[in-house]
Amino acid sequence: MYYYAISFLKAAPFWGGWLADRWLGDPENWPHPIVWFGKAISIGEKALNRGSMRVLKGACLAVFLIMGVYLICHGLLALAGGIAYGLNMLLTAIGVFYGLSGKTLIREVSAVFDAVERSTEEGRRQVARIVGRDTANLSPREIRAAALETLAENLSDGVIAPMFWFALLGMPGMMAYKMVNTLDSMIGYKNERYGEFGRVAAKIDDAANFIPARLTAYLMLLVSGNWKKRAFVRRFGRAHASPNSGYPEAALAAILDCRFGGTHDYFGKPVEKPFIGTNERELTAADARLAIRVNSNTEIAMGFIVSLFLVII
Repeated sequence: MYYYAISFLKAAPFWGGWLADRWLGDPENWPHPIVWFGKAISIGEKALNRGSMRVLKGACLAVFLIMGVYLICHGLLALAGGIAYGLNMLLTAIGVFYGLSGKTLIREVSAVFDAVERSTEEGRRQVARIVGRDTANLSPREIRAAALETLAENLSDGVIAPMFWFALLGMPGMMAYKMVNTLDSMIGYKNERYGEFGRVAAKIDDAANFIPARLTAYLMLLVSGNWKKRAFVRRFGRAHASPNSGYPEAALAAILDCRFGGTHDYFGKPVEKPFIGTNERELTAADARLAIRVNSNTEIAMGFIVSLFLVII
């Protein structure tokens, strides 16, 4: 009985942080470590992204920040554990809360669908909050498609992958992953400014998301009752320019029987992305509701998997 009590106690911080995120999301005006990560990356990029050897300098910045976050979190937990075990658990729960973005993702995507119903221009402004592409000329269908693509991709990046790395490396691993993801979102672009400097950061992000992206896609199929569409996901997931983001997008396209991808503008230049799916149809609020339900159920499934892993190890 004592063994089982200790086993369940190990999972308690994860449950606390996870349930807090599902209830609260990211409350506006609260301090957030991802903002701090972004400021550190910005300072490093402005200081180092110049002159020669930009690939090496970008790699050094990425490794320094990722390892720095991991070691700082590990040190804080060790210090807290030396004071009181409960303090260690509290810090872990807070880290999990800040490391997940499931509720916020659903809230933002819902807001896009609500906004585009009111006007195309309002939909463009709302979707610009969650996508990297230029939104000034998007049609209503393109706005909805962008929101759903982001919902699928960020289910992997913002929920499943952080849970995966928490299961393997605890809260320090989850926070280190969030730094990896933030680096990629800020300097991982293949353009003139970041093409060399962010190259290694982008490769690290690809490696960190390799398993979680595929896990996300197949969990989406499983919870939605579309397991037979695995071949669709393999076919279109591989076609994407990214080695990872195509998989959850392909899973959602299979579930909704729709088509994502195509040519989009980034920083004023068109970027051609392969199509994911074949049925180019209008997307509706019903599609958003189904996609959000799949998103939520996939998160719950992964939460139970991580909980089971934490209890038995």
